[in-house]
Amino acid sequence: YRLYARNKKVHPLMFKDMRMVVAGAEKLQSEVRELFKARFNKEIYEGYGATETTPVASTNFPDILIPDDFHEQIGTKVGSVGLPLPGTSFKIVDPDSYEELAVGEDGMILIGGTQIMKGYKKAPEKTAEVIKEIDGELWYVTGDKGHIDEDGFLFIVDRYSRFAKLSGEMVSLGMVESHIAGVLEENSALSVTAIEDGKKGEALVLLLEGEMELEELKKRVKELKINPLYKPSKYHKVEQIPRLGSGKVDLKALKSFAKSLNS
Repeated sequence: YRLYARNKKVHPLMFKDMRMVVAGAEKLQSEVRELFKARFNKEIYEGYGATETTPVASTNFPDILIPDDFHEQIGTKVGSVGLPLPGTSFKIVDPDSYEELAVGEDGMILIGGTQIMKGYKKAPEKTAEVIKEIDGELWYVTGDKGHIDEDGFLFIVDRYSRFAKLSGEMVSLGMVESHIAGVLEENSALSVTAIEDGKKGEALVLLLEGEMELEELKKRVKELKINPLYKPSKYHKVEQIPRLGSGKVDLKALKSFAKSLNS
């Protein structure tokens, strides 16, 4: 969506008959949402799911007016991935005990419903790691950390694997990327990972690809009024950030690449 919004060859009239725009796979950055809205006058509704849930589990949707009593049904909350689809349920649990947590409390996101996969082909041990039976129902363990609000909207914080422990504090790498993305120039992309550090336990490493100069990015990050822990200590300009065939960042390869750059 960033490319559509910034490409001068894409005219707003090309999207005039489009009824709804939905984003998934990665967290929707607020700057992309706002840019798309300003350029095409279209909202982007963020959704969520996984291949193991075939694949959509929730989405935001336009607000509607209920004709019976003319009250507004809220379908969107910015920052959330929406409400579960019919037949789908979410549960937030403690990642160790799997005890259900209270409304608004962050924990492991579980997805339940008839669309949950039976298992990975010829991989029973791997299946047992992500499919849990709780009170007679099967749940898919997403590996994502988040919470459900009082209206049932799901908010994702980050992947449990995407946290770094810096000076004893847990820092979300996704949150770091979100802060820095706001000062990124066009035709550039970044990813942040963490590597071992003798002083702080772990250190944040930022990889930058595209047209933006590394020193300019460092300068802008330095000026950001954010928690100093959210500012990477190491920066590298790379030809390409490691990605999977789906286009998502290959997090395992990213960490290995960062280690090799700092060895």
